[in-house]
Amino acid sequence: MRKLYIIGIGPGNPEQVTIQAIKAINQVDVFFITNKGETKSDLTQFRKEICERYIDEPSYRTIEIIDPWRDPTIDSYTSQVEAWHQQRALIYEDLIKNELQEDECGAFLIWGDPSLYDSTLRVIDQIIGRGQIHFDYEVIPGITSIQALAARHKITLNGIGESICITTGRQLSTDLVSSTENVVVMLDGTCSFKNVLDKEVEIYWGAYVGSDKEILLSGTLAETLESIEAARSAAREKNGWVMDTYLLRNPSARRLDK
Repeated sequence: MRKLYIIGIGPGNPEQVTIQAIKAINQVDVFFITNKGETKSDLTQFRKEICERYIDEPSYRTIEIIDPWRDPTIDSYTSQVEAWHQQRALIYEDLIKNELQEDECGAFLIWGDPSLYDSTLRVIDQIIGRGQIHFDYEVIPGITSIQALAARHKITLNGIGESICITTGRQLSTDLVSSTENVVVMLDGTCSFKNVLDKEVEIYWGAYVGSDKEILLSGTLAETLESIEAARSAAREKNGWVMDTYLLRNPSARRLDK
């Protein structure tokens, strides 16, 4: 039976690829690598470098997938993403059927970890649900940008007994920051932290964490907001894309029962 590995490869440092991931990579006959265009070619190249660095016997094949267009005319964000995933499911299903023999193993190399803000597992579930092709699959966890961010800033993500909320820039609100001690924000294309009213909230920000492009800034929002916006804008202009993550820490948001 065909087999797929969904392999987390970390946020950009090849030395953060786990031993489990390396063992799985060495079992793979075909790597399916999504190409998101020229501006994000670094992400495609990093995946290829992982293969070249860790595969002992390079007899594998690499197939690049042109990522389908996400229709911005669909009003609902959720509906927009669901339609995009359906397109991906049809493409992936066709590739698994036609490019992977019954006794072969394929793989998708996932930036960070497959369980956190990545669509691949949802797409695989859709393919299985359609029932047109049968295969086994295994998920290999990877280091997330959240873990790498904390390590690079030399901090813990939470204080003793404190909670952590992981959300997106789209969902970040002043109320959330006011009521939660630690908020990790991913997928924020608009610097949503600038809308937080309490400028004494601390921010630990990082872009391209773990890679040779890494940028780290920290302090209160009052101290760092403008610097982070400027650094993010300059990085995007220079590289054509930017991937950043940050922690907002609000010392005043303490649970009453402490």
